[in-house]
Amino acid sequence: MTRTRSLYRVAVIANATFVLAAPAAAQVIGAGKGRAGATVALAVVLVGVVTGGMALRRSARRVGTGNGRDGAIVALVLGLMGIVLAGLHLATTTGAFYGAGNGRAGAVLALVLGLIGMLVGRQALARSSRANLED
Repeated sequence: MTRTRSLYRVAVIANATFVLAAPAAAQVIGAGKGRAGATVALAVVLVGVVTGGMALRRSARRVGTGNGRDGAIVALVLGLMGIVLAGLHLATTTGAFYGAGNGRAGAVLALVLGLIGMLVGRQALARSSRANLED
């Protein structure tokens, strides 16, 4: 019962984040100027990296409430969303890579941070699974 409730909370948080981020990113990327699309992707990815780091820390302690599984799943989802948003921004912008003010370098940074967030989330998920097996 607790695991189902926990997965339901993660699904609600991920869905709410996507519902809030996707329209803003689509509006910014489609008709926006410059760096705004990359900024939205970076914001989503940074939240994912921070959440994954907190989940990794919680899974390493193995003391207290929870084991970091929810945060790990949220980090995985936000990392993937950030990668998709950054890829969309890269696909829709034209011009020079650096110095043109179109945010392509920021989108590449968001791609890298998205991968890092997904890797940290995966590590936390693996640790939390091991902790569940030991209990």
